[in-house]
Amino acid sequence: MRLVHVVPTYLPARRYGGPIVAVHGLCRALAARGHEVEVYTTSIDGPHDSAVPHCAPVMLDCVKIRYFLSPWLRRLSYAPALSETLRREIHGADVVHLHSVFLWPTWRAARIARAANVPYVISPRGMLVKKLIDSRNRLIKSAWIGLIEKSNLEGAAVIHAASEVEREEIEKLGWRLPRMTVLPNAVDDVMPVTQNAMPSPEIVDLGRENPLVLFFGRLARVKGLDRLLQAFARTKHGTLAIVGTDYEGLAPQLVALAHELAIQHRVRFVPRTITGADKESVFASARVFVLPSHSESFGNSVLEAMQRGLPVIVTPGIGAAEVVRESGGGLVVDGDPESLGCAMDWLTSDLARAAAMGEAGRRHVSDHYTWPKIAARMEALYESLKK
Repeated sequence: MRLVHVVPTYLPARRYGGPIVAVHGLCRALAARGHEVEVYTTSIDGPHDSAVPHCAPVMLDCVKIRYFLSPWLRRLSYAPALSETLRREIHGADVVHLHSVFLWPTWRAARIARAANVPYVISPRGMLVKKLIDSRNRLIKSAWIGLIEKSNLEGAAVIHAASEVEREEIEKLGWRLPRMTVLPNAVDDVMPVTQNAMPSPEIVDLGRENPLVLFFGRLARVKGLDRLLQAFARTKHGTLAIVGTDYEGLAPQLVALAHELAIQHRVRFVPRTITGADKESVFASARVFVLPSHSESFGNSVLEAMQRGLPVIVTPGIGAAEVVRESGGGLVVDGDPESLGCAMDWLTSDLARAAAMGEAGRRHVSDHYTWPKIAARMEALYESLKK
């Protein structure tokens, strides 16, 4: 099949995480299954543009990527050349897969696909959560939903959710939606190799803390890091590491809260992008992984932790909580400080139970949540849409 994916930003190796990593994992696995996979995207990299060619496709892991400039309206990822090229090239595509909402490329690609009579799938990637819409630019997003997003979704052949949590949030919109399917994110079936690569000194220092409780992900309000600190203040022992890119400039506030709670000597902050040897070292140093998000369509870092044999603690609003429950690879607890604190204390003190949970999670992820397995299921979905 010829599969066209449209995503606003596509820089898998850079500071963008979550959805982009998932999209590339899927595209790479589909290409490995013999499909012709093309990605249409912009070169937006924060306030700048990534140093990628705009005149010719780029091949990455057998995926053909076409980058386009966004000359203005960059917050909407407006890229007129993307529209022009897609309109010329869409004929012959079997399926178009759109990976965003509230952004111009999704709206434009949906219109082009409908005009060309090519079925399209929309993956909202966690952005159609009512609480998130209400908390940020509610009036603007509500207007966009009414004028644009509603028709995009209702005109789709299928809406893809990464979890039952996300599916339920989309259904709360109350629209006459097309078929919905739930297909989770996944991890690579082969662990990263970091031979001869040394972790940085601050990551080496984390390895000396024992027991180490790890948060790994974006430093963002939706991640519930304030309640994580409040919960950790109730624990009796251990060190908490909060590691990840500080998208929202939260680190100073979190440091201040740690001082206010008098746990600054037990908390380590690494507010930057962590990859390669640093990432593997920080996971290897941890005793327990915790993700206390208020809302999350999936939570890729949960699978990454489970794949490495770590027991995990998550809150019910995380899509990957389904995986934790079915695998027995950790605990799903309420997000209040008392529940989170008790869970952290339990798993850092009961070594046998923690090890058993970690092994159960590792086996389950290996058996069910690798990209080759998920790509096969997505392929079956695409086949069902072919004219």
